[in-house]
Amino acid sequence: MPVMNSDKTVIVIAGPTAVGKTEIAIQLAEKYNCPIISGDSRQCYKELNIGVARPSLKELETATHYFIASHSITENFSAADFEKYAIEISEQLFKKHDKIILTGGTGLYLKAFCEGFDEIPPIDAEIREHINFSFQQFGIERLLQELKNEDPEFYEKGEIQNPRRIMRALEVLRQTGKSILQFQRKEKKERNFNIIKFGLELPREKLYENINSRVDKMIAEGLEEEVRSLMKYKNLNALQTVGYRELFGYLEGKYTLEKAIELIKQNTRHYAKRQMTWFKKDISFNWIKADKNSAEKIIEMVNNHSG
Repeated sequence: MPVMNSDKTVIVIAGPTAVGKTEIAIQLAEKYNCPIISGDSRQCYKELNIGVARPSLKELETATHYFIASHSITENFSAADFEKYAIEISEQLFKKHDKIILTGGTGLYLKAFCEGFDEIPPIDAEIREHINFSFQQFGIERLLQELKNEDPEFYEKGEIQNPRRIMRALEVLRQTGKSILQFQRKEKKERNFNIIKFGLELPREKLYENINSRVDKMIAEGLEEEVRSLMKYKNLNALQTVGYRELFGYLEGKYTLEKAIELIKQNTRHYAKRQMTWFKKDISFNWIKADKNSAEKIIEMVNNHSG
């Protein structure tokens, strides 16, 4: 068992999309003169920018970031892969820094880093392609029915509104004969550093206002053009996600641009609600209202914890 190094701390900043995680994480990074590891399963893809609300160039220059535009959408990347990647990065960073910020809204990635994730065997390309084809031809309802029949436990407990999570669950089941839930550790891995978790929250009306404004900004910045440039990749797992899926539908003539924008807002609101449900299950989070004083409150709590 590793020996706890009380001098080294990972500060986790989590919360739903559009709550303000990036801004607060950067304020903390400036305070502690430390780097940021992204815990976002989409911002890691270099082909995606506007639609994943990647930090701006100014923000990236203000604090050193890892797992931003570091991989390609043609790569298959899992929570177990993230655990390995982020732990290796943090070990290197702790040679120079006492603190690291880990921030993002992908609950499974943050959980994998903090608690560990059993390694899942590689998925055969044929299995992945068959599931992807089924999704493209018949939509999410067909996958949900297959999941309900084949893995009722995940159907009851898993994130079944997220096509990527459903497809991943089916892949693992058909590759291994086991539910993906069986690979999520029942016992937490021991880490040789401290972990302090903070969750950011806003009143629902304010969060939804932020989401709607962010989507409008994405459209104004050229999200349609970004998605258009990715049409040939639209069947990849990485693009079965909010903001891209809806605009692919528009570009295929299924509905108007206005309808696509409304669907993005609606689906992002639903996603934010699922994120909060996930994080609220973890009683180790310290919840902070997202406002101009959030960073100061977190710094005070971290300093008290360290003391």
